[in-house]
Amino acid sequence: MAERKPAAKKTGTRGTGVRELAAQTTRDNILKAATKVFARYGYEGGSVEKISKAAKSFDRMIYYYFGSKEGLFIAVIETIYSRMNEAEAALDIRLDTPVDSLKAVVRFVSGYYRKHPEFVTLLNTENLHKGKHISKSMRAREYSSPAVSVIAQVLESGVRAGVFRHDMQARDLYLLIASMGYFYQSNRYTLSAFLGEEIEQPEALAHWDAFMIDVVLRAVAPAPAG
Repeated sequence: MAERKPAAKKTGTRGTGVRELAAQTTRDNILKAATKVFARYGYEGGSVEKISKAAKSFDRMIYYYFGSKEGLFIAVIETIYSRMNEAEAALDIRLDTPVDSLKAVVRFVSGYYRKHPEFVTLLNTENLHKGKHISKSMRAREYSSPAVSVIAQVLESGVRAGVFRHDMQARDLYLLIASMGYFYQSNRYTLSAFLGEEIEQPEALAHWDAFMIDVVLRAVAPAPAG
């Protein structure tokens, strides 16, 4: 009879993987809950207790994963910016058609603000605090870079094709597009009251998108010859 070999000892790798997955799930749940709570109640009103309750977790887990309420708020801002960058990266940008590509960027920015009102609300909250939280983020500068880079590539392509002016800075165009989309969404309630019209109606939104595109294309158009 062949000698039976001793069974190999279990390494516990599988258990570690399960624990890591559970930890990531807990962290993600806290982030999702915090995004909703901060968007609804602001920074001051978004208490640790409300967030842990919404996440079906415990206060101590917030401190464990994020260090503090401020650390959690910074993580929320970083996450919403990161998600916008990921969505923008998925755009079908064709540098051989710079005009259409620029139109796509404008529509994306305007549409993203509308589809994600919590993004606008959270940025409003942080601006009320003069950016003191996000300024502590080590990654803050990363978030505008992809957007500006995409616009820069489109601009360069348009210049080579002779359809865009050569002296337009990508940074300026980014600010123009972002400001028009952001202002419309962040002030939609007061604008509706002041203008006496519902500016969130489909036809009003379509009109504003068309206007944004017209403004942007006029801004990048080359100067008339002569």
